[in-house]
Amino acid sequence: MHPYLDLFLTFARMGACTFGGGYAMLPILQREVVENHGWATEDELMDYYAIGQCTPGVIAVNTATFIGYKTQGLPGAILATAGVIAPSLIIIIAIAAFIQQFAHLAAVQHAFAGIRIAVCALVLQSVWKMAKKGVVDMPTGIILLATFAAVAFLGVSPVVMVVVAAAAGILIGLVRRRRV
Repeated sequence: MHPYLDLFLTFARMGACTFGGGYAMLPILQREVVENHGWATEDELMDYYAIGQCTPGVIAVNTATFIGYKTQGLPGAILATAGVIAPSLIIIIAIAAFIQQFAHLAAVQHAFAGIRIAVCALVLQSVWKMAKKGVVDMPTGIILLATFAAVAFLGVSPVVMVVVAAAAGILIGLVRRRRV
């Protein structure tokens, strides 16, 4: 298959099959990008995902753009981005056209309640995989817990905590390098 078409169709398939946003997309990204296509290593994917979280916009779109650019340059970035957003755009337009007519039905309300719980499970799975990969020692574990506590319980901005965590990572790296 043509590399551009393969990139577009792969991300379109992921965009169509991923419910719950960027966090829920992580397991599918890992399987497709790392295992099936070899477009990135697992570490590179985690880096792209982390950068995608820190930059403005949707995580899944940002990550698709990074991977598309890595594999096929600017045309690849455009095609991967278009592929990942096309299914959502089509589905949202279809739902928007009909939701007001059906939103009051008990079956629809129950379906949405079930979907929300399933999405929570997908997000938790992604968090678990990222934590297992990212927490490699005591300092990274402390950064994880401190960041979670600050955002979840103290209301600190996630943007502030990303900057603080990056600074802590740099500081830890400098201290370790001086010890060697």
